[in-house]
Amino acid sequence: MTTTLFTAGSLSGTDDGPLYLRLQSMIRSGIAEGRLRPNDALPAERDLAAHLGVSRVTVRKALRGLVDEGVLRQRHGSGTFVSRGADRIEQPLTRLTSFTEDIRATGRVPGTRWLDRSTGLPSGEEAAILGLSPTTRVSRLVRLRLVDGDPIAIEAAVVPANAISDPMRVEASLYDALAATGMHPVRAVQRMTAVSLGGAEAALLGVAPGAAAVAIERIAYLPDGSVIEFTRSHYRGDACDFVAELSLASQADGSQAGPTMEG
Repeated sequence: MTTTLFTAGSLSGTDDGPLYLRLQSMIRSGIAEGRLRPNDALPAERDLAAHLGVSRVTVRKALRGLVDEGVLRQRHGSGTFVSRGADRIEQPLTRLTSFTEDIRATGRVPGTRWLDRSTGLPSGEEAAILGLSPTTRVSRLVRLRLVDGDPIAIEAAVVPANAISDPMRVEASLYDALAATGMHPVRAVQRMTAVSLGGAEAALLGVAPGAAAVAIERIAYLPDGSVIEFTRSHYRGDACDFVAELSLASQADGSQAGPTMEG
């Protein structure tokens, strides 16, 4: 069905306007009619241009706009695909729970690909945030988080080495490993920022360089107020929605809202 949608002259019957906007309208219609389904691959830019009788510049501009809107997604070196749309992952922001726990609760399958598990000295920033001396060792845990096999986020966590002395023993859940040593965090502060992905991050997440993402910094605390975790993450902007429930101040119970994602 994908190839029959893009045939010679098929843009001529669409509304007047720039060719790239007419191509975007055709793709949106194909999705709405079910001729393009979530995860369907579009033909390569060169093939689309040849089928439609337009320039590759027109095709590239049309696809780039739909990627920015979240209608399509691009995997570096693999091509352009219809986004999952309704299958976007919702992450609540009112509980301090793990990535693994949250994804399983949606009926989907979480996964991890480790990029680094090592110990070393902290950077100046890490030492200041964790409240450590520059000579106190830390454990680094960098991983690609997967949902149903698709890369969703890159997470880079740093914890004091006295909490996780052997990072190779951390498996699916960092918080399970911290709980085993009696150092499970009880609250966290999380800052979220909209960013564009650099080349390295985009390649890991299977999207085009410059794709939209959510950058998250999280600092987690023990009951005594000391910092136990500092994590930086990048989440694909086309895959996740972060959701918070709000109430009137007069009705609030005084509890603090915290982040849901685990490093």
